[in-house]
Amino acid sequence: MSESPIPSWLTPVAWTFLTLSVLSAAFIAADIYLGRRRHNSVATELVWIASGLYLGPFAIAFYLSRGRTSTDSAPVDGTARKPADAAVALLPGGGASAVAHLIAVPFVVAVGWTIAGLAMWPMIILIAVLVVVMVAVYERVASTGPRTGHARGLSVGAAIVAAVITVVAFDIGMVGWMLLLHFNNAMPAVTDSTFWLLMQIGVIAGLLTGYPAVKWLLNRNRSVVPA
Repeated sequence: MSESPIPSWLTPVAWTFLTLSVLSAAFIAADIYLGRRRHNSVATELVWIASGLYLGPFAIAFYLSRGRTSTDSAPVDGTARKPADAAVALLPGGGASAVAHLIAVPFVVAVGWTIAGLAMWPMIILIAVLVVVMVAVYERVASTGPRTGHARGLSVGAAIVAAVITVVAFDIGMVGWMLLLHFNNAMPAVTDSTFWLLMQIGVIAGLLTGYPAVKWLLNRNRSVVPA
């Protein structure tokens, strides 16, 4: 029996980071809702909360510097957003991917769905579909208001196109990471904590490959909406 390429020390690291991720999402949610630091839309608030699921405590630092609003007034309209906010515009895709994993992976395992004998392929397909839907809904819902530059919001078609472009670019990193794990026999069982840690790393890899596309969409008539 060959030795697992997953080192034993990664298990406690995974449990630690997963715990910190849940606590980070809870902290951001508490700051928004209990601290009354509401945003322009619930969709934006959920994006910031979901960022904790894959960025862990780094999401708190990012939220405090880029996403926290005032308690005594409506959120700053942000009309003069800078191109650098493409980093913030990545968060809807990252959050959608994190949530899609939590839905798709257990579902595929529960129904025993495989393609070519592998559960990985239906997971990739279902995650991609879910992310496109969630990102498109976010873009449509969050695109209304003075801070977005769209008085009437993005059309359904524009929101879907932006979502598809984002997901395709994102999947270069995410799917590439999954394939790298698979072909090196380094993909743990979905019941293993290391699996979920490695998927968090995959989401971050997706953010890196998705950045150029999201920045292009943001500069192209603000076709994506930063969180």
